[in-house]
Amino acid sequence: MKTPVLAINFKVYNTSFGQKAVDIAKAGEKAAKEYGIEVIVIPPATELRRIASEVSIPVFAQHADPYDFGAYTGWLPIAALKEMNIKGVLVNHSEHRLRLDEIVAIVEAAKKHGLETLVCADTPIAAAAVAAIKPTALAVEPPELIGTGIAVSKAKPEIITNTVQKVREVNKDVIILTGAGISTAEDVEAAIRLGTAGVLVASAIMKAQNPEKVINDMAMAAAKAYRK
Repeated sequence: MKTPVLAINFKVYNTSFGQKAVDIAKAGEKAAKEYGIEVIVIPPATELRRIASEVSIPVFAQHADPYDFGAYTGWLPIAALKEMNIKGVLVNHSEHRLRLDEIVAIVEAAKKHGLETLVCADTPIAAAAVAAIKPTALAVEPPELIGTGIAVSKAKPEIITNTVQKVREVNKDVIILTGAGISTAEDVEAAIRLGTAGVLVASAIMKAQNPEKVINDMAMAAAKAYRK
């Protein structure tokens, strides 16, 4: 994973499926090429194979299970993601919380299959614990701000700075992102200036009247702020 990062969590909005999802992924691909940043798209499981075949940017799954192929009805094995050319997994989002031992198992299974991991944490202390597991990246996301349109970089900037400090004491290499309420290009710029390498964003793009414009504005802001 290169930096800066604009990671787009599609969640399961009505724009997260079919051609609308493909169009948003392609807008991310276009922005990545234009601004030289890492744009990661994270669609629902049903859309993974199609989107991975349509774009060259990294496609992550919203969740996966630490299994190889076998008798695991109802689970999504990481081994299957590798076969679909999926590059990574989002882990422990506040809408899909996991125990620490489950996070460890997924991160280790992803490493075994050559996939990256983006693990969410809700506090600086939790982020430090996640950093010790050595994922590719982590995103600090206070759950009370997710989907509110109130960016953590504005409402609680100390969470970001404290996260950076505590994580770096444990792991100097993990990529740190900011999530929760990221709504504008200004929020992206603020998050990077507070010490992180990018953002994890969802509704600001997926529910936008013009998703391509929001992606473009955020990508441009990330590139500008990161290179200052």
